[in-house]
Amino acid sequence: MKSFGNIVNAVKRWSSMMMPSFVILAILVLWELSVYVTGIEKWILPAPTDIFQSLINSSDLLVIHSLQTLKETLLGLLLAVIIGIILATLIDVSKWFRKALYPLLVISQTIPIIAVAPLIMIWFGFGILPKVIVVALVCFFPIAINLADGYRTVDITMIRLLETMGATKWQIFKMVKLPGAMPFFFSGLRIAGTYSVMGAVIGEWLGASQGLGILLTRSSQSFLTDRVFATIIVIVFMSLAVFAIVEALARVTMRWHYQQKNKD
Repeated sequence: MKSFGNIVNAVKRWSSMMMPSFVILAILVLWELSVYVTGIEKWILPAPTDIFQSLINSSDLLVIHSLQTLKETLLGLLLAVIIGIILATLIDVSKWFRKALYPLLVISQTIPIIAVAPLIMIWFGFGILPKVIVVALVCFFPIAINLADGYRTVDITMIRLLETMGATKWQIFKMVKLPGAMPFFFSGLRIAGTYSVMGAVIGEWLGASQGLGILLTRSSQSFLTDRVFATIIVIVFMSLAVFAIVEALARVTMRWHYQQKNKD
């Protein structure tokens, strides 16, 4: 009976994974038929087969621009992680820092990044640095806020127990606060990872010689709509790849957490 139950669970997991694929396939088929029946111009709305053909024909160009965007994304995300950890730790260790920084963090997210990005370009030029800064500005907030909340939700009885045993603040942080806050940190990092590629593309829109953002701009200005869609597909897959990397890091770093979830 137990093996039968495992088979049923496996079938349920497989069906839940395949359902989105079936929906996407149905949309693509309807899209292809609609373009064929209506005879709409390719530069207005290309068929999925045209987009796939553009992916193949522009593969070399897409790879070159993708590598540039990926470099900006990873560097910006790394900078966001450093900034987020520092801010979250400052907010946790001092009530004064919390009162001073927390409202500023919230206010910073009310400013559209598309409005700030031109200023960053003016100050830092058109090299890779301004794009990295834009990505960091997009990504640091969910990391900082989630990690700060993670610090606050740690079991206070464990902290009190270690304090009675003479543990230092660093030992308490290392043995209780940091492990307890890790799930929150990776929750914020997953959100940041999803936004990171978008941040790099926004930075490239405003001035760049390479990258998927500038490729999008050039393709749309040339009415190469099939290449625009092809570039969007690459951006989506790159975002999913960054998310998968973060998820893999979470599983390697927090094996105990996932083992506990599987038991539950």
